[in-house]
Amino acid sequence: MSIGPEFLYENAFGRLLLKVFSARRLSILAGRFFDSPLSKCLIPSFVSKNGIELSECENTDFHSFNDCFTRQLKKELRPIDMDPKALIAPCDGLLSVWKAEKDMILPVKQSHFLISDLFRDEKLAEEFYGGTCLVYRLCVNHYHRYIYPESGSKGENTFIEGKLHTVRPVALRKLPVFTENCREYTLIDTESFGKIAQIEVGAMFVGKIDNYHGRKRVLRGEEKGKFLYGGSTIILLLKKDAVSMDEKILQASLSGQEYPVKMGERVGSCMYRKTANG
Repeated sequence: MSIGPEFLYENAFGRLLLKVFSARRLSILAGRFFDSPLSKCLIPSFVSKNGIELSECENTDFHSFNDCFTRQLKKELRPIDMDPKALIAPCDGLLSVWKAEKDMILPVKQSHFLISDLFRDEKLAEEFYGGTCLVYRLCVNHYHRYIYPESGSKGENTFIEGKLHTVRPVALRKLPVFTENCREYTLIDTESFGKIAQIEVGAMFVGKIDNYHGRKRVLRGEEKGKFLYGGSTIILLLKKDAVSMDEKILQASLSGQEYPVKMGERVGSCMYRKTANG
């Protein structure tokens, strides 16, 4: 019997196992194993199965599986668009874009959530209603480091504890994954785009969302953190009239398709420059 995502989410017995597999404690234990030298034996099959090009890495002296999974790519492979009018992708991933509405139903593979549930804060959510919601879904073969999409002053990293479901489409069809899973959000006050919310969402067997910075000032393209093993998601929220998305990305989203992007590339342009009161 194969215990894959379809079995866990669509079979009665599988859903019983899911209660164990989606518990954060199990993912933390799995993360400890992936951090240990014992996990090095998993690296060759992971590299082969996912088409990982080790020649792209800064270093291949991996001491654990997570060393490989969170590998640092050579900087020239992820150039950062430094045009201050450009909104850049904070990570590699499959992007879909939607208008951020109150009581919104997010049509990402039939998943759904409320913006207020992402924050567990209705007042904060209201700031982004009428704005733009960008969802970057990362698969295991993607680069799992991520950056700040713009320079600015940041608030505290706020962690919200939850479960750890997979972010594969079979789970997104069944559950409001983005508001059940562990996540961490950061508010960044930028000059080009106003206030941005960047939300990292963990997934099954992601033992940790590893954000680095406690300081207040951050820079466009600066590494913000990394996900340890598993698929995962980054959600960006921008206020109304802050960004004009590239047409090809909008058209893909309207047709129900996710658009592949790489960290640092332009995905949209700013619609205003922040004022002293903005």
